[in-house]
Amino acid sequence: MADEEIKKEEEAPAVEETKDNETASEEVVSECDTLRNKVKELEEEIADLKDKALREAAETENYKKRLRQEKENAVKFANEALIRDLLDPLDNFARAIEASEKSKDFDTIRTGVVMVEDQIHTLLKNNWGLEAYSPEGEDFNPADMEACMMQEVEGLDKEKVLQVFVKGYKLHGKVIRAAKVVVGKPKSN
Repeated sequence: MADEEIKKEEEAPAVEETKDNETASEEVVSECDTLRNKVKELEEEIADLKDKALREAAETENYKKRLRQEKENAVKFANEALIRDLLDPLDNFARAIEASEKSKDFDTIRTGVVMVEDQIHTLLKNNWGLEAYSPEGEDFNPADMEACMMQEVEGLDKEKVLQVFVKGYKLHGKVIRAAKVVVGKPKSN
């Protein structure tokens, strides 16, 4: 019997070892399943993030295209309001031309053309900030005048505008075309 007890004692650790191995295997399998699930979750998250990044890139590209189109339209139609404002004076010029063909009354035609010119100047000043200036008799200012001719004149102490060849124009106070003038300068002795 002693031999049987020794055999049982030798088998007991082997049975326990097998149980330990099975438990360890189950734990490894469980851990592997957990890791597989985690990998699957991460792969889904990566796929979602890639999809989101692609959508945002597409949205950004569409936004850029819209901005480009809006900018092109803004440039293309920037002067639309100005052109619309000039349509009435253009119609009035057409009427003046038509009236000149029917009538030979120069004074009436001239009055109509002057009225249209005044209408255009008023419209451009009030709606667009364009102002004409004619600096005759003023001190010469090279910042907003272009001297086309110079003449020595007695009695002047500094340069003065004697005559304006072409009016100047300012847009909101900024010179966009300098007045072309004849400048009188003091006579040198």
